[in-house]
Amino acid sequence: MLETLKNFGGKKIGGLILIAVIIIAFGFGGFGGGFSTNNQNNIAKINKTNVTTQDFMNYLNQSGFSQEIIRDNIDNNIIEELLSGLISTTLISLEVEDFNLSISELTILKKIKENKNFLDENNVFQRTKYEKFLLSNNMSAPMFELELKNKELQKHLFNLIGAGTITPDFLIEKKFEEENKSLDLEYFSMENSYKEKDKYTEVEIKKFIQENKDQLKSEYIDFKYVILNPKTLNETDEFNQEFFDKIDKIEDQISQGIDFDTIVTNINVIITEVNEYTPTSIKKTNEDLIYSKRSSSIDLIENEDNFLLYTVTDKYDREPDLTDESIKNGIRELVYQKGKFDFNKNILKEIQNKKFDNNKFKQLTGKNLKFVTLKSINDNSIFEENSLKILYSLPINSFTMIKDYQDKIYLVKLVASKKNTFNKKDENFIEFTKNQNTNTRKSILQSYDQLLNNKYKVQLNQKTIERVKEYFK
Repeated sequence: MLETLKNFGGKKIGGLILIAVIIIAFGFGGFGGGFSTNNQNNIAKINKTNVTTQDFMNYLNQSGFSQEIIRDNIDNNIIEELLSGLISTTLISLEVEDFNLSISELTILKKIKENKNFLDENNVFQRTKYEKFLLSNNMSAPMFELELKNKELQKHLFNLIGAGTITPDFLIEKKFEEENKSLDLEYFSMENSYKEKDKYTEVEIKKFIQENKDQLKSEYIDFKYVILNPKTLNETDEFNQEFFDKIDKIEDQISQGIDFDTIVTNINVIITEVNEYTPTSIKKTNEDLIYSKRSSSIDLIENEDNFLLYTVTDKYDREPDLTDESIKNGIRELVYQKGKFDFNKNILKEIQNKKFDNNKFKQLTGKNLKFVTLKSINDNSIFEENSLKILYSLPINSFTMIKDYQDKIYLVKLVASKKNTFNKKDENFIEFTKNQNTNTRKSILQSYDQLLNNKYKVQLNQKTIERVKEYFK
């Protein structure tokens, strides 16, 4: 799919290589002459090369998009998308010119005569098929040949950039061997090594709150509200026009700045007052909904078959109330999670500083030590894929922490590794080779993309872009 021009309107043009590789396959529609281009206004500039409004309108004519489609998608940045495509093709043309690439007329002719769309059942070129193709696509032969020439020049450019991107066999074999070796591991879950949640004292919990008081403060509100429905407003169960007229009137009163007490004066409803409220694990539908809308001091909101008219009278912050058991349990959970994090962090620090040895590993394992042999870097029967990449990057006798797909943490020791034999004709090896060459090519194209960022400066004329948009509205 086409990517929009990154940092549109700035100097960066990253991602244009990928855009150019999968450039729009043009149809040939056409726009009328309602948009004036006689003054050749510039819509963009690439270094010293101007991209005019005439260039852009010609590009739109070739894009296959109707005026209706463009008009309906103005707010979805279709003009910017199309302009990014034009800048991409212009930039690639500049690169073709800079590399002094060319293609002969004989080569173009050969491409046409080898096109399967123009061959008969005996693979013989048929002029009539070629001409029918041109007519059906509203194209002339010179136009089609120019487009074909430009596409071939682009292919030559990317072939030039990607030249020599085949990874040497010995490197592919070495990497395949590394990723498909067997690893013997000793490991155990860290769960039993952590301090139990219920073992944290009141002193430790209060210390945690003090150290994190700004993050742990909760916002409380005082408010009052009434429940409005056909029964309370009209003494009926029917949602009729009279009911909705009264709802509209209340909304008008709110917009006029009339306060809550004045609005409910003539309404026979029960006013519910709530003080010092913040959501807890105990769900309160009306109160929780009003709390979520607390940025508005007064409002009318819908809640299933009811409307809630509320006003927030006060807002303030408070530290956690440890007399509330649900809040206290929530804080205890945070303390427990921090304890786990700190424990893991200290072990990883020891491993990094080479102060963690086999004796410490055995002390932590207890009776929970397990053994496993991983068959390859893709053996995700226990550990998740990023953890496998870590394991296959470490030497034997290394220690590390990894996780499974449930985010459960394990301490692991790499005990041994074994190289596995493989056949170069095996499907896995063949696919691996293809992927390596593709990744190498992508890496080179990404480097080339960065080079283009530095080589070309793209400037956009925002006023002209807006004028083009206005034309289609």
